[in-house]
Amino acid sequence: MHTETQKYTYEDYSKLPEGTTYQLINGELVMSPSPTTYHQEIILNIVSLLNTYAGKNKLGKVLISPIDVYFNEYETFQPDIIFIVRERKDIIKEKKIEGAPDLVIEILSENNAYYDLKHKKNIYEKYGVKEYWIVDPMDKSVEVFEGKGKKFTLIDQKKDKGKIKSKIFSGLKIDAADIFKKD
Repeated sequence: MHTETQKYTYEDYSKLPEGTTYQLINGELVMSPSPTTYHQEIILNIVSLLNTYAGKNKLGKVLISPIDVYFNEYETFQPDIIFIVRERKDIIKEKKIEGAPDLVIEILSENNAYYDLKHKKNIYEKYGVKEYWIVDPMDKSVEVFEGKGKKFTLIDQKKDKGKIKSKIFSGLKIDAADIFKKD
């Protein structure tokens, strides 16, 4: 039994049944409700573009949530989309990713915006995520942050349309309109 001052650890988290929609954030088990259909469409739009480009150029592996990304005993997240360059594929383990992905993409929702914009962003920064995208379906915007020296710098921002600049996928041209299109 945990008291108010005790924190959950990865060991506690790992005992949850498979398929539960929790993340371990600052030692708290935070439930993530099912995403909206539009949220999932956005994920598919992005993943299809990234995966095609990464596969064709043998760059690395694109993975989608739910997949655990372990940072420390109190921080295990399930980012919407991650990318790991081929040279670092050893961080991909059977049950989780152990360490910072090269790219993390979070699609905001009413239920997760605070964590994605604040706490999780700080952890991604601290542990050396090289690029972090925040995709906001409500105002159809994308912010791209580059991680340098454990500090994020905004390197691109698009609303509705325009080509998104990425350091990780430098040759890929993604139009923001393609991210937010609905079929």
